[in-house]
Amino acid sequence: MAFASSTSISTSFSSFEQTKVSQIGLYQPLDRAHSLSTVLNVSRKRVVVKALNAEPKRSESVVVSAATVVAPEVVEKVEVEVEDYEKLAKELENASPLEIMDKALEKFGNDIAIAFSGAEDVALIEYAHLTGRPFRVFSLDTGRLNPETYKLFDAVEKQYGIHIEYMFPDAVEVQDLVRTKGLFSFYEDGHQECCRVRKVRPLRRALKGLRAWVTGQRKDQSPGTRSEIPVVQVDPVFEGLEGGPGSLVKWNPVANVQGTDIWKFLRTMNVPVNSLHAQGYISIGCEPCTRPVLPGQHEREGRWWWEDATAKECGLHKGNIKEENVNGNGTGAVKANGEATVTDIFNSQHVVSLSRQGIENLIKLEDRKETWLVVLYAPWCQFCQAMEGSYMELAEKLAGTGVKVAKFQADGDQKAYAQKELQLGSFPTILFYPKHSSRAVKYPSEKRDVESLLAFVNALR
Repeated sequence: MAFASSTSISTSFSSFEQTKVSQIGLYQPLDRAHSLSTVLNVSRKRVVVKALNAEPKRSESVVVSAATVVAPEVVEKVEVEVEDYEKLAKELENASPLEIMDKALEKFGNDIAIAFSGAEDVALIEYAHLTGRPFRVFSLDTGRLNPETYKLFDAVEKQYGIHIEYMFPDAVEVQDLVRTKGLFSFYEDGHQECCRVRKVRPLRRALKGLRAWVTGQRKDQSPGTRSEIPVVQVDPVFEGLEGGPGSLVKWNPVANVQGTDIWKFLRTMNVPVNSLHAQGYISIGCEPCTRPVLPGQHEREGRWWWEDATAKECGLHKGNIKEENVNGNGTGAVKANGEATVTDIFNSQHVVSLSRQGIENLIKLEDRKETWLVVLYAPWCQFCQAMEGSYMELAEKLAGTGVKVAKFQADGDQKAYAQKELQLGSFPTILFYPKHSSRAVKYPSEKRDVESLLAFVNALR
């Protein structure tokens, strides 16, 4: 007995049988040879992204034919509509967030949803509302959000008349993590494990039911990891409804918008915002891992502040993180082929660039004749980049005062040395070397504005 390869043949076969009966007046079973030569073409359409090498899929389900009837074999033809998202990203590069949002909702309908974190992502919801199209919103409730964030969720639902689709972590996984390592293990061994349980896995489950999602990523949020994000892309990490690499599309409508412009939009449209913003919070995550940003700090520095700058992604957008090799001779980060990817920073006539030998000579002086202020930095570090302006302004103010302002690139091959000999904990680290003293004083504050740095220098020189 032969079987049909898809349930979609049932109706076609019934019609086929009736046709044969009407033609010969009496139904007769088809012989095997005739059945093999008969092919029914069933066509359908689906959309895949360019990165997915689509092959026609055949259903595993079968329909059992009558005992005396052999069903014709079916070859299923699949028309694949391929979208070039790199090309689309270039076409939309100069489009407004509203245009990009409208295009996203138009293309994917009910198979796309907005990821809402309780911070500036409310701008995405406002843009979706302005398109006049129906839209979906989901959020990850980690169980450790600020009370103010939950209040914002409620206000947003009422403002737009929507129901946010909340995703929660697996209770057993959270229980095992807390029982094994405690409530605050991330302060000791990093945030990645906790984020994986409370955020990444719930997000993965949410995205498996979608073909596309919308995020609030901006290029200026994190120069080290988000500076190259396009307005639309094939998601490099997660899978969508159809499964497999390239099955999910990621839209970033505000990728090219400055944070200040986002806030102008929010105020103009009078939409609800998280009350934590008024307390100095900019990037808002879980309560134990988020704090206000201090003067001179980058907005992402309020997240996981106890960790090195390279770890400032929780895993939701880990496709942004690129492996970088750093040579340590002042040229910044380089690719494996030696091509420079990051330009050096703190370039000023008033800032002395110290080599390894130069910093070694400086710390060996027991009776130095000048006072030195040295920043240990990495060119790719967004927090070093954020304080570049204030540090160079400080150097200009101190010119001619007897205080030498310097920099030492302490990443790559120099990092181990800097950690052992120069008190490097994370980037940037600022050291003060007084006159007539062999001991360096480490700047204890995270305020990196000119006034704070100048007060530190004046207190010690």
